[in-house]
Amino acid sequence: MQRTVLAESVLGDGRLLRLRTAEAADAQVISKVILDAFGNRPKVIPPPPALNETPESVQTALARGFGVLALVDDEPAGVIIVSIEGALAGIHRVSVRPSFQRLGIASVMVTVVLEALALQSVHSVELVARTEFPAVVAWWHRHGFNETARTGTSLTLARQLPVCVQTATAEDTQALGRRLAGLVRAGDVLIAAGDLGAGKTTLAQGLGEGLDVSGPVISPTFVLSRVHRPNGTGPALVHVDAYRLGNAAELDDLDLDASTQESVTLVEWGTGVAEGLSADRLEIDIRRSLDPADETRWIFLTPVGERWANLRAELEAK
Repeated sequence: MQRTVLAESVLGDGRLLRLRTAEAADAQVISKVILDAFGNRPKVIPPPPALNETPESVQTALARGFGVLALVDDEPAGVIIVSIEGALAGIHRVSVRPSFQRLGIASVMVTVVLEALALQSVHSVELVARTEFPAVVAWWHRHGFNETARTGTSLTLARQLPVCVQTATAEDTQALGRRLAGLVRAGDVLIAAGDLGAGKTTLAQGLGEGLDVSGPVISPTFVLSRVHRPNGTGPALVHVDAYRLGNAAELDDLDLDASTQESVTLVEWGTGVAEGLSADRLEIDIRRSLDPADETRWIFLTPVGERWANLRAELEAK
C-alpha cells in the first residue's frame, strides 16, 4: 500500500526522523506505540482509554480521519491519530515511545498534522488533556491551544488552524513578504521556521522591501542579528538568525527587548527560542517539496494572540 512521506528532518543526535501517513496495515504497530507511551505515564484514576487500544480500535479510528507515524531510522517512535468531522478536527493518542522522548518528535508531529489539516477544509482542531498532567497541558498551551471546556479532570483544548499560502517561485515568496509588510507595525514579532533553503530569507527580503528599509536583507547567520533602518517614516526591521542559539536565554543576550517595541522583528529559526519576545506574534513555517527541483512552497501563517487573530481575514486574502 502506498504511504505518503509528510516530512523528513535530522535529529540532534544525527538520526533521521521521517513522518509518513499511517494506514490500516500499521494498526498493530500503532497500538504498540500508544500502549508503550501511555503505559509509561504515572497512573491516574480513571485510567486513560488509550491503555485499552487494540489494532482493531486503531483501524476504526483511522477510518474517521488519518494517522501520522513517526519513524527514527525506520524504527516506530511516535504516532498521532486525527478525526475529522466537517470543519472541526480532533487530535487523539499523541504518543512518543519513552526511548524517543525529549527529542522534539511530538512537536514535529503536531506541526505536520496542523499543516495537513490546514490544506483541507478544516478551520479548527481540539483535543482532551487531563489536569493530572499539568506539564502536558502547559505543552499544549505553548502550541497555541487554549481551554474551551472542562469536565471533571478532563480539559478540552482548541485552536484555529494556520493560514496556508502556496507560492510557486521565489518571486512569489517575496511578494508575500511585501504583503505582510502592509500588515505589520512597530512592536510586531514574526518567527520563521523551515529547512535550509526553504525561503525564510527570501520572505524577509520581501518584508524589508515592503517596509522600505535599508538593505541588503541577507541571512544574518554570522552576526546573529541585523538592524535595517527605515528610509522613510516606518519602523525598522530587526532581522535575527537563531540557528546557532541553543535556547531562549542565549536570545536574551542579544538584548532584543530594547528594539522590539520600535521595530518589526523577524527571527529565523526561532521556533522554541523566540516565543517569549511577544505573546502576540505571527509564526511562519515554510515547507517545500521533497523534490529539490520543485520550487513550490507551502507557507503556513499561524496568528498567535489577539493582535494577529484580528488580522486573520487579511492573511487569508488572496
